[in-house]
Amino acid sequence: MANVTMSIEDALLRRARKAAVDRDASLSDLFRSYLAELVERDEARRAFLASELDALFAESGASSKGKRRTRDELHER
Repeated sequence: MANVTMSIEDALLRRARKAAVDRDASLSDLFRSYLAELVERDEARRAFLASELDALFAESGASSKGKRRTRDELHER
């Protein structure tokens, strides 16, 4: 397991330590838990957005009919 060094305001550190004591946990436990939840939410959000985008494409009925366009053709005005 990797170690992480960080800077934190004294007042926030005191409050975080109290929160850890209230939960019978260490600060490391709280950080690990927070980061795990953050990553899980982010991954779930990305998966949801990808599925929504797939559904939108499927519903749109849009098609390139196999024609490949150049970047310049796509950005013509």
